[in-house]
Formats: sequence, C-alpha cells, structure tokens
Amino acid sequence: MRIGELSERTGTPRRLLRYYEEQGLIAARRSPNGYREYDERFVDRVTQIRGLLDAGLPTRIIKQILPCLDKPRTIYFPDATPEMIATLRHERDRMTDRIRCLTRNRDAIGEYLDAVLDYDRTEAGTRSGTEDRSGTEDRSGSDADGSAPGARRP
Repeated sequence: MRIGELSERTGTPRRLLRYYEEQGLIAARRSPNGYREYDERFVDRVTQIRGLLDAGLPTRIIKQILPCLDKPRTIYFPDATPEMIATLRHERDRMTDRIRCLTRNRDAIGEYLDAVLDYDRTEAGTRSGTEDRSGTEDRSGSDADGSAPGARRP
C-alpha cells in the first residue's frame, strides 16, 4: 500500500510516517517510480508506535523494543544496556501509574454519568406529575386529598 492509504488506515499524518521511516521504526520499499510501498503489517506497527509514543516512550527506545512486538516474537538481548533496562522499567512503571489514573478517572466519570441519568429519570417522573413526594408513583388517578386530578377544591 502507498503512504496515503497507510496514513488513512492508521489516522497518522504522512509527515509522521516519513519521520517514523527516518527513525528506522518502519521501512518502505520503493516502487520503480519512487513511491513508498508498505506491507500490510505496518498498519499494526504504526498503531503500536503511536501508542508507545502516546505513553511517553522516546523513539530510540521504541526502535529497540519493536522487534519484541512482532509476531512471531523475536527478542534480541545483545543490545539491552543497563540504561535501556532502567528506562524500560521506569516507563513501564509510569504506564502502570497512568493506567491506574485513567481507570480512576473512567470510574469517576461512570459514577457521575449514572448519577446524572438517575437524576434525569427522577426529574422526568416529577415533571410529569406521576410521582408523589415520597418518590413513589401515584397510579390511583387522584390527587393526594383523594379528589380527581385538576378538580376544584373549596
């Protein structure tokens, strides 16, 4: 596929795809007319790169761990420096903290949404006049004093 299709399928601007190529994160074949040609596997690869960048990893670390993300998984140990291992541990721990925070925020939004929806349902019932003050529906067809709804009272 050409760069435009890869861009469209991954939601990644062409300029970023070219940057990923410059950084050695993806590689394109060149057609005889000079167009970049990408394999289907780069759709997933670009998605993984975007996720890792969003998580805060620098491209130099992403380049080192990308082989671990391929299928079948091929892991290269010879170039794992102590600095890289420390960086990966730090980034893993940072992601774990971020996941906890996102989970907490998702749960809070869910609770708020539930409360808003419950309130809306309660208010809709109150506005329609189908609830009495105790919060239970009055299905008798009469007002609280036993008279017909809308009847004149002395």
